Amino acid sequence: MIGIETQGVERKVLAILKVLSDAQEPLGARVIAHRLKYYGVDLGERAVRYHLKLMDERGLTRLEGRDGRLIIERGTIELGDALVADKVGLAITRIELLAFRTDFDWENGTGKVPVNVSFFKKNKFEKALHAMKPVFDAGLCVSHRVAIAGEGEQLGDLTVPVGSVGLATVCSIVINGTLLKAGVPIDSRFGGILQIRNHKPLRFVELIHYAGSSLDPSEVFIRARMTSVMGVVKKGEGKLLANFREIPALCRPIVDRVITKLKEVGIEGLYMMGNTSEMVCEIPVSLNKIGMVLLGGLNPVAAAEEAGLRIENYAMSTVMEYQKLIKFGEL
Repeated sequence: MIGIETQGVERKVLAILKVLSDAQEPLGARVIAHRLKYYGVDLGERAVRYHLKLMDERGLTRLEGRDGRLIIERGTIELGDALVADKVGLAITRIELLAFRTDFDWENGTGKVPVNVSFFKKNKFEKALHAMKPVFDAGLCVSHRVAIAGEGEQLGDLTVPVGSVGLATVCSIVINGTLLKAGVPIDSRFGGILQIRNHKPLRFVELIHYAGSSLDPSEVFIRARMTSVMGVVKKGEGKLLANFREIPALCRPIVDRVITKLKEVGIEGLYMMGNTSEMVCEIPVSLNKIGMVLLGGLNPVAAAEEAGLRIENYAMSTVMEYQKLIKFGEL
């Protein structure tokens, strides 16, 4: 039987392997330590170096250059096989954590909001801005406010890699967080692909349940090129990133008030809301509940992927002060 201490070490090793696997390029201990926070692992740079040395000896990683590490084949296999229980439900845990960390005050537009962070290659960022602009202009986002950072700078808990530009977009979990603070329980069921026809939401054609996934659905769908956001912008026909939530029907008046207040300070995100126990976009809704469809905060980034750019996304990754964000048009 694996001891508690050994199991704790294995979880740290797994988290480091995950960081290296996502990066697909050599990373140093400092960068790894920053990105581990994304997985809820708090390790200092010195501790990361210690674990990397052990991982090299186990044949999981390889030293590349002066301080960079790459995951190698055995490490990839280990990542796929180890600690399955740790992987299940990670997405829903991140949603709950970020909702709790949200302390946005809609009365004065201050406080922390959850954000997605995307890293673009520096020489491709201008092209990405042009690709994302029509999506922001069409309102297919949670907010028009974003944050930008250069290499070595931070967006929340994440550090922008060398040669990259970081962009933070407001995440739909801001709805969860503000409703939670208003006393409304909200059930986050899944993230999916929402089909749009004649400029109106038709049905969900793909979905991933948060409670059974270690991956954020938006990251999966973007990487698989399953969206057609620009089709929605140009013709009203296509597929968007969207999320499905449920609230108690009795809470509807509070929800309406909160959503109105959020819109007044530049946060939208609610795409549509049904009636009590009514099916929404072909999704059955629980008894005495109301279904809500929220726009995915990464829809503008999905449009940049559709334009042929490769982007490193960290959905539902951290929180930032809302008043420090700027309007996308100012970029």
